Amino acid sequence: MGGLRELAAPFVAVGPSGVAVRDRLKHLTAEDEHVLRLVGDHLGTLASRDLKARCAVGLDHDAGGWAARKRAVTGVSSSRWAGSITKATHDQWALARRGQLAHIQSLEAGVRMIAHRLSLPVGEKGGKHAPGGYASRREWHAKARRLHMLTDRLQAVRADWEAGVVRVVRGGTRLLTARHHLDAAQLTEEQWRTSWQAERRFRQADGESGKRFGNETIRVTPDGEVSLKLPTPLAYLANALHGRYVLTARVRFAHRGEQWADRIHANRAVAYRIHEDTTCGRWYLTASWTNPPVQTVPLDAVRAGGLVGVDTNADHLAAWRLDAHGNPVGAPRRFAYDLSGTAAHRDAQVRHALIRLLHWARRHHLALAVEDLDFTREKHGRRKKFRKLISGMPVARLRARLVSMAAQLGIPVVAVDPAYTSKWGAQHWQKPLTSKKRKPTRHDAAAVAIGRRALGHPVRRRTAPPPHDRSDRAGHRTVQAPPGVPGREGPRPRVPGPRTRSVRAGRGAKAGDQDTQHRSGRPAEHQSWQQDPLPLSI
Repeated sequence: MGGLRELAAPFVAVGPSGVAVRDRLKHLTAEDEHVLRLVGDHLGTLASRDLKARCAVGLDHDAGGWAARKRAVTGVSSSRWAGSITKATHDQWALARRGQLAHIQSLEAGVRMIAHRLSLPVGEKGGKHAPGGYASRREWHAKARRLHMLTDRLQAVRADWEAGVVRVVRGGTRLLTARHHLDAAQLTEEQWRTSWQAERRFRQADGESGKRFGNETIRVTPDGEVSLKLPTPLAYLANALHGRYVLTARVRFAHRGEQWADRIHANRAVAYRIHEDTTCGRWYLTASWTNPPVQTVPLDAVRAGGLVGVDTNADHLAAWRLDAHGNPVGAPRRFAYDLSGTAAHRDAQVRHALIRLLHWARRHHLALAVEDLDFTREKHGRRKKFRKLISGMPVARLRARLVSMAAQLGIPVVAVDPAYTSKWGAQHWQKPLTSKKRKPTRHDAAAVAIGRRALGHPVRRRTAPPPHDRSDRAGHRTVQAPPGVPGREGPRPRVPGPRTRSVRAGRGAKAGDQDTQHRSGRPAEHQSWQQDPLPLSI
């Protein structure tokens, strides 16, 4: 293993910590929509002010400042709306802070890679472990300018990180940028303004255990009735007792509806969010809650019955079933998907491929083994075709959906180090698994390598060179224990069995004596002779 990077140990992936389900609010009246927009505009304004106050404080935030902000919002809404707004502000600031750190790490990686390639002569080829220089002086000059730009950007982001300054846009940076490129976004100014206002409205409320149906601000009864607590300035719009407004729409969660019903019957916390889709003119209600932490299945228990190795590719999932000893069983399977078209079509294709894979694994009562992939753009240098290929692979979305859907079906998922799986799989497993009726691809062999690594077996096979005779002049096996392992060059163990004409290896007086063929090199007191027993055939 000299020259190869150290491989990370496989581990069982943890399932999702939360659940979110959505249903459409149908048959809303014009008055219902008007009230929802008024509530969203009022609370959105308060959320923008609170976010501005939180960003101004920066790193000096404490519990006292949070309480002061909540009291300021409570006077113009209610205590529960104020709690939801301040908590959403805190979560948004923390998310921006984590994104800022990730941006710093990405810039640092880009600066290191470009600086390394600029230090090499133009046209120098790269090796297996490091990229080479740039192809031409023109590319070298362009990358030198990009290095200065990334360095300046990195210094600015580091200064913001140290000062605790974050930049957050309520409504989304992408939609804000589209305002200056309406033709490219295929939007009119009125359409953009409608979408912008809808995204900046605030209509979400955190649940509270012990309260009626798990939420007092936005309440959903078991029969699907939706009502919300109106803010104090809008209390005159109430059509029910205690300043509440009841919508004419009814909801019914088809997906995980039983889990939702169990929670609200037990008065456990459920968070709700009301969202308007301006492109389709529809309203939706999203319910979410947190799952209790579940202890992960031990890795040894997952390996006991074998598993399914899965190789992720740009257009399909290659899977092969392996037994507990790492041997492929049956024929390889392929679950294809098409990533062309709209985002909704791509997402549906990924879901359909994953559900077919999970149903197949559940029929055989097997776990799944996948690669813990993490692609970076600058890592692949001038390999533009390969960079385009990996950029189109939905790695993060596929991994998140796989873990979530597998947890719902009770299927463990083992994540392994992706190093050398494709290379060693094709080198050691593609040809031995090929027959007249079965021709596995490189991706099928990679699935075998992934499964063996998850089972704790080596990927490379123990193949021996063709022997010249019974001696060891052909050399050791190409893949075997390293020199430091005890017993590597020791004698064979004693094998019990019936006596024959010749004494088996490890049975005679010379067993374990490596110097019996070189008597001249041993002292006389250590040289002994013993009569072997007569064979039974005499």
